[in-house]
Formats: sequence, C-alpha cells, structure tokens
Amino acid sequence: MTTKKGVMPDAERGHEHVEGIDVMHDETLVSEAKHAADAEQQMTLLNAIKLYPKAISWSVLLSSTLIMEGYDLALLGSLYASPVFNEKFGTYSADKGKWAVSAAWQSGLSNGARAGEIFGLIFAGWVSDRYGYKVTTIGSLILMIMFIFVLFFAPNIKLLVVGEVLCGIPWGAFQSVTPAYASEVAPVVLRPYLTTFINMCWVVGQFFAAAVNKGSVDRTDEWAYKIPFGVQWVWPVPILVGLIFAPESPWWYVRHGDREAAKASLLRLTSRNDPSFNADETISMIEHTNELEKQMKEGLTYRDCFKGIDLRRTEIVMGIWLVQTLCGQNLMGYFAYFMTQAGMDASNSFSLSMGQYALGMVGTAGSWFLMSRVGRRTIHFSGICCQLVILIIVGSLSFSSANSSVWAIGAMLIVFTFVYDFTVGPVTYSLISELSSTRLKAKTIVLARAGYNASNIFVNVMTNYQLSSTAWNWGAKTAYFWAGTCLLSAIWVYFRLPEPKGRAYAELDLLFEHRISARKFAETKIDPFSHRLGDDMKKVSIEQKLEKELD
Repeated sequence: MTTKKGVMPDAERGHEHVEGIDVMHDETLVSEAKHAADAEQQMTLLNAIKLYPKAISWSVLLSSTLIMEGYDLALLGSLYASPVFNEKFGTYSADKGKWAVSAAWQSGLSNGARAGEIFGLIFAGWVSDRYGYKVTTIGSLILMIMFIFVLFFAPNIKLLVVGEVLCGIPWGAFQSVTPAYASEVAPVVLRPYLTTFINMCWVVGQFFAAAVNKGSVDRTDEWAYKIPFGVQWVWPVPILVGLIFAPESPWWYVRHGDREAAKASLLRLTSRNDPSFNADETISMIEHTNELEKQMKEGLTYRDCFKGIDLRRTEIVMGIWLVQTLCGQNLMGYFAYFMTQAGMDASNSFSLSMGQYALGMVGTAGSWFLMSRVGRRTIHFSGICCQLVILIIVGSLSFSSANSSVWAIGAMLIVFTFVYDFTVGPVTYSLISELSSTRLKAKTIVLARAGYNASNIFVNVMTNYQLSSTAWNWGAKTAYFWAGTCLLSAIWVYFRLPEPKGRAYAELDLLFEHRISARKFAETKIDPFSHRLGDDMKKVSIEQKLEKELD
C-alpha cells in the first residue's frame, strides 16, 4: 500500500529509505510545511479556539478518563481514615484501641494499582502505536467497567488488592494515551492548555473522592465504603459512548503512511468556516516533521528511546515525572489520613480535604494564565522551590503539641496543594508532551510513566510506614524527609530541564540534535526548514550529516 505522496507505512517499509518523493527536499511540500508552521506559531489563543473547537472537545473528553484514576488513588488514602473501612479490612490494635489497616496492607493496596498501571502502560504503548489512541482508550474503558465489580464486591483485603491491580491496567493506558492525543490534535498555542487539563481531571477526581467520603463517613454499615467504590461506574459509560465518534490523531495516520485519512481526521478536528486554514499545508508540516525525525533516527521501538539524541529526551521526560513523586505530592493524596494521624477527627479532615482539592482546581485554572506569560521551566523550578519551603514549615510545626498547630499544618498542606496545582502538577503534562519526539512520543511517555509508577511504589511504602500508627508513626515530621528529596529534585530541574515554550516539534528536534544546553534552549534561534541554528552557524543539512557518517 502507498499513499498519495508515495510514502509507505513504517510497518511495511521497515523504516528504510522511502521510494518516491523525498519529503525533505520536495520544494512544494517544504514550502507548504513552512507556511503552516509559521501560521501556527503566529496564531493567537482566540483564533486557535475558533479554528480548533472540535479538537478541544475531543481532547477534553479523552482526558476526562483520568478523573477515575485521580478519584480512586485519593479514595484509598481517604478510606484509611474511615472507621467502617478499617473495621472491615483492618485488624484491631490493642495498643491504640482501634481498628486499622496495617502499613503493609496499605502499601499492598496502593502499590497494587501502581503495578497494574505499569502493565497497562506497556500494553497501551504497543496497542496505541498499532491501532491508535481511540481504539486503545475504548478497550480500556470496557475493561474499567468490568474491573470495578471486583472492588465493589471484594469480601476481604486480598481481593481488594486484586481489584486495585486489575483497575490499574486501564488507568495505565489512560496515562499513556491522554497526553499524547492532547498534544497532537491541537496547534502550539493550545497544547499547554489541553495537556495541563489532564491535571485538572486528576484534581476533579480527587475532589469527588473527598466529597463522596465526606457524605458516607458517618454511615455505620458496609455502604460507607461500597458507595465510594460504586461511584466509579459513573465515569466510563458516558465517556465510552462519546469516544465512539472521536477522530484519531492525524499524526498517527501520517506515521502509518495514510495522508488522506490524516487530512480527513484534521478536518474533523477543525472548524470549516475559516478560509485562511489550509489542511493540506498542515498535513505537509506533519509529514515534514515526521520525515525529519526519521532521518535523525531509524527505529520506533522502546530500545530506540535510549539511543542517540533520544536518550537525553527520555531521561528528561522520565525525570520530570520522577520529580512529581519526590517533591512531597504524596502527602496530598493522604491528606485526610495525614490529618487524622495528626489529631483531627475524620469528618473535619474530609471537609478540609474537599477545600484542598477545590483550591487545587483553582490553581490548575490559574496555571493556564501563567503559562501564556511565563516559560514552563521557570514555572516548574519556582514551584518546586516553593514546595520545599512549605514542607520545611510543616515539619517544623510538628514539634508543637497545641491543637492550633494541627490546623496550621492543614492550612500549609492546602497551600502546598495550590502551589503544586498552580505550577509543577499541570506544567508536567505540557513538558512531557512537548519534549518527547513525535515518532517515539507514545513509547517515551510509557517509559516515563512506568518509571513514575515504579517510584510511587517506593513513595507509597515510605509514606504508609511514616504515617501509620502501627509502624513508624512520624506524623507531620514526615514532611522533613520529602523536603530532602524535593531539594534534590530542584537541583536536577535547574541543570537538566529545557524550555519548550512556543517551539514547534521540528524546532525542538533540531535543538536536541545539536545538543543545546537546557539553560540555553529559550534563547537559541533555529530554523527547521533551512536547518540554520543561531546567527553565526552555517546551513547544515541532515543529508550531509548522514553522508559524512557513511564515509
């Protein structure tokens, strides 16, 4: 099979030299690609919203799948503060005079979901490359509906762990697909908004978890924990119905050599009443970027993520997500439990938890305003530094035995949530979507998110033992430990995180190829069509570079 331009799918040609038109040297196609790239970079936010309203809607629908993951992961941390849940699935502690789920089983529950997510990520990376983001998400939603039954009817904590592992599989798929799809269906100016909306979905899920727990915490029967589990069926059905009609990413079609399908998909993502928009030029830009990346590297396998310039890109994307786990964000998910261990009653802890996540939503919305004016690197680094200060304050407050100090700790953790969701949380999704190459995007995100989940296993074990009354029982002093890891994260961000704000994918490809320092990304000028870098660098072609390597 060949396409209109004579380009065969990667799967058929084995990533070898393409017979027919040379995309990189076809003057007409390069001219169209450059015109589309210039138009996209000059596009205002308002014009982008008018031109891509359908892309925004479909991306929002796909991203809303992560409401379920945010809901469940916050739900577990909140349920540990529920007396009925502890009596059903925990053991009685004579020393403490109450029922509690042991730190070991808490770790098993939390890490069961993370382990399942790693399997889901790896599976989704392969399936989405072969069958597309749409099919992958639809299949995952069907699995989600089935696996919730295990959580709802679990008679003991062992089956509850099994349910968490199974539910983790579709959650892992959602983590891989949503940022990749959001970054590919929209122009440069919309990407930070659509990718960071993923963080908003997480916070919405966490808010609902706190609200549902607040409403059921006073119940004395099994519905105190069954209602929170059953609410998870609310999300997948309407999302599934909507996704049946969603278009696939045009980038995915181009990678599979189907230009006509890519154009049809692009037209379904855009408004048809804009005479200035040229779909053929936009497809040419996508093809040009795709061919540029193919000439920089040969393969599309997981191994290729660790070769050449992609090794640096993979390290950065993985590092960004690892930083999320190590800067103390785990204390947000355990907020209600954290506060009860600090001496607050369960009902008040759930009320504060709702306020925490509501402020988190405000923070995420505020980050959209911030990202239009400030670079991603600046936002990320500043956010981590603020979190470091807050963690030190929380740890210091733990030395006071006054009741007011408990409320002060709660207030500081709420401020921590706002700072996180205003900076590090949302900007992470924008960074990982922009800094990975388009051809290896799905696999790079899979590896990075798998690393995130693996590190979360360590983080969850540590947090459960640090907070559990049956283990180390550190209480608020736990914040000191995470202040240390937050400091290390800040150092890595300063030296390794580049600035992708306002850059087209082809520009980022060349900046990485020329090994520009992370701190100089923002100030370096680059032309992806003439391959001119900076003011004094001579014109460099990829072809010449390859010929030198062959010689």
